[in-house]
Amino acid sequence: MKLVVQVKLLPDAATQAALRETLVLCNRAANHASRRAFTTGVKGKTSLQRVVYGEPKAMGLSAQPAIHAIRKVADAYATLKANLKAGNYGPQGSRRRAAVESTPVRLRKDAAQPFDDRCLSWQLDARTVSIWTARGRCGRIPFACSPAQLDMLTRYRRFAQLGSFITYKAQRCGVPVVHVDPAYTSKGCSACGHVDDRNRPDQATFACTSCGFAEHADVNAARNIAARGVAGWAVSHAADDAA
Repeated sequence: MKLVVQVKLLPDAATQAALRETLVLCNRAANHASRRAFTTGVKGKTSLQRVVYGEPKAMGLSAQPAIHAIRKVADAYATLKANLKAGNYGPQGSRRRAAVESTPVRLRKDAAQPFDDRCLSWQLDARTVSIWTARGRCGRIPFACSPAQLDMLTRYRRFAQLGSFITYKAQRCGVPVVHVDPAYTSKGCSACGHVDDRNRPDQATFACTSCGFAEHADVNAARNIAARGVAGWAVSHAADDAA
């Protein structure tokens, strides 16, 4: 599930300049990573991170912004590949397609840069947020949002806190934690993998329109999540072994 909460930052002039400088730096680093991806042919998220991770950091990014800049580049190349496959830039050999394929993906200097909870710290009661910037952390930046958006943000923070507690306690006990993308787990068949909105005729029921497999919707989704966890664990350990 993806939760989107709209808030408006109300920074002073100095903080606004720091945020603008940070955005420009993140996209400068992303364009560097894009050129490296183009010249090396390495465009997957994990593999590209291994090739260039130290370079955005040397440009002034801390760990998480560097990782997000690299992942943004990998996502851009994945989108480009899908568009090329769909023929959105013309057929093979066309002038437009050749021009697109012959140059690295380029991001605008003001293109959005994703941050996560390692870059943000919310003070919900005070309606302020602390944000990492290229000049250091800027604290207590006022923000505005509707009461409904604030309620969603509060519930998200509680969920994120629960996740951090689980990770912390699991690590203390030597239990591995694997984060799984939940996208389409409720609509995908745990038996055959078929994804279709019609697989969920109602909230509680899962009935695959391809193979006929039926199960309680939550149980089916849990099996999909478990399978992704096993696959993610195998991939991460295979990469560690190769390194």
